[in-house]
Amino acid sequence: MEKQPIAVLKQLFEAEKLDETYINALKSDERKGVQKLIERYERKKLNEKAQEANFFHMSRYEQRKFADGCHYVAGTDEAGRGPLAGPVVAASVILPRNFKLLGLNDSKQLNETSREEYFTIIKNEAVSYGVSIIDNHTIDQVNIYEATKLAMYKALNQLDPAPDHVLIDAVSFEQLPYPSDSITKGDQESISVAAASVLAKVTRDHLMKKLDEEYPGYGFASNMGYGTKQHTAMLAEHGITPYHRKTFAPVRNAIS
Repeated sequence: MEKQPIAVLKQLFEAEKLDETYINALKSDERKGVQKLIERYERKKLNEKAQEANFFHMSRYEQRKFADGCHYVAGTDEAGRGPLAGPVVAASVILPRNFKLLGLNDSKQLNETSREEYFTIIKNEAVSYGVSIIDNHTIDQVNIYEATKLAMYKALNQLDPAPDHVLIDAVSFEQLPYPSDSITKGDQESISVAAASVLAKVTRDHLMKKLDEEYPGYGFASNMGYGTKQHTAMLAEHGITPYHRKTFAPVRNAIS
């Protein structure tokens, strides 16, 4: 077999234009650069297999509901229950049956670049999605748990068509107009809930970055309202903003 320059082989690997027979033949090529290309290729394939297996695992709730005769299975999740400032955001998503997005997982396990990429893909490919934002004043009035449920309920009401079944991340509803399952760590167990978690988190992150422009110094663009050292130090020194949750202890202490 004629030896190709390593730069050419690299391009062929990246374009996935080499078949397994050729790659196996390359394993006898003594050049270190070629062996590194093969190692990188094999790691990539192993990672893809792991992602395939995880996607299959995370699709099992949806597949069971499809097998039961459901046409539209929605996932819903929230972002922002724990922060000291900003809203809580919920999203609901109905994905098509043939939806496939390897690597999709709980939004907190993804880096920002992946979240932004998946955010666009999910919105473009979803059968339907809804996003609801509940501000800090409402959170103070009804408490964060009830505000989270309200956000989820409003996001679900935006779906068109309406879901036949809803998968919810760790929240139980007393009354919904459709059957539902509350799943512990649902954003790691259900692909629909994971998709909703991405929509909710990216939407909220965008909002917090805008608040950072309005109130620089609190670190909202990086801490997203969570109680980091920088954030709590700013609370102690400069007090609260109109976007802080007054019923949360660190904020309440800064007021007093």
